[in-house]
Amino acid sequence: MKQVLLIDASPLFREFLRQKLEDEQIFVETATGNRDAFTKMLAILPDLVVINVENNFDNLHDFLERKYVDPNAKSIPIIISGPVIPRYQIANLALYAVIKYFTKPIKFDIFFNSIADSLKTTLTIDLTPCVLEIHTNGNVIFIEVAQGLNLEKLNLLKYRLAEIIEQNNLTNPKVIVMLSAMNLTFVDGSNLELLFDNIIKVPQISRKNIKVLSLNKFVQNLLAGHPRYHGIEIVQNIIDILNSVVDGGSGTNSNEIIIEKILNSDANDLHASLEMRFGTDNAEGVILDSEDTGNILKVAIVDDDIVIRTLLEKAFLQINAEVKLFDSGVKFMQQQEKESFDLVILDIYIPDMNGFDILRSLQRKNFNAPILVYSQATMKESVVKALSLGARSYMVKPQKTDAIVKKAIDVLHSMH
Repeated sequence: MKQVLLIDASPLFREFLRQKLEDEQIFVETATGNRDAFTKMLAILPDLVVINVENNFDNLHDFLERKYVDPNAKSIPIIISGPVIPRYQIANLALYAVIKYFTKPIKFDIFFNSIADSLKTTLTIDLTPCVLEIHTNGNVIFIEVAQGLNLEKLNLLKYRLAEIIEQNNLTNPKVIVMLSAMNLTFVDGSNLELLFDNIIKVPQISRKNIKVLSLNKFVQNLLAGHPRYHGIEIVQNIIDILNSVVDGGSGTNSNEIIIEKILNSDANDLHASLEMRFGTDNAEGVILDSEDTGNILKVAIVDDDIVIRTLLEKAFLQINAEVKLFDSGVKFMQQQEKESFDLVILDIYIPDMNGFDILRSLQRKNFNAPILVYSQATMKESVVKALSLGARSYMVKPQKTDAIVKKAIDVLHSMH
């Protein structure tokens, strides 16, 4: 059985991840604190370590350094979730076998796919299109569901509700479930039950404080005829909800209340560990960037030799880098104006714009990413010229691709 060690996770993150992985026959062990985590890691030697970082990176770096020098633990892959940090700090984590860094809140379908890739297994993920939005206003929690009922999002719901209640210090929350855009039938029965079950499983939520907005006959019949949902009220008009759960004050216009209470959210809604949205919820054709996918390195390879480009691409993909290939110096220079890179692998002999011209131009632009020159140019003058124009290192073709990757990581690690 595959084993995952989960370190310093919030209750939401920990319990949701444990439920999902153990349902897939993957054993989850948890640890809190640097010392406990390192001891447990050596004891079980897991197939993967998942670390949650709040703000203190000192403990993380201490843990990573200890892991790096231990021969039994050094190669264990790590996935980290944490706050937004500079790209160079993320890139430096590659030295410690960190394969992904996800900024919060995480798009959990991409997160689970990354875990599956690391464990060389598959995880069943429901990709049913579903919009599930949660926000609060005062003591009221609004849950809006549209398009469909997705099992992953429904299972996440009870953990997200518990997180919201804790963050907002809600003692007697009122819940409004808006299903007005849903046309459901008996086929949706089990998923609809899962929706309501995961709401009433949250201890602080009383059934009498749950209102469901729906015109759908199946929803009405299910709630009316199910003893487990006794006390949940179904309403057909938003004004009925406002009158029963929202105190707007005398003389307040209903439209104003709708805008103020339903359309506006409290600021605390943004402090989530996991997204209620999929990465696949993006419109068709939208390409996720490295922050969404958790990729540690974003590498540009500039070389007109298709064999070299292909070999280097495969090598960097092995360490989960995001790789962009350029067979032209002009194309690379145009693209680097639009997006940032953590590392550039650059050939000198490029027909349309040679490597020296590229280095010179990047130097004028105060280009910050390290550049590793990989070229057939062997003359000492070429090496000195490239380094004087800002290249961080120089390697002469041909080299084994793993040597190039190792040199790239060493260059990144030496920068900061």
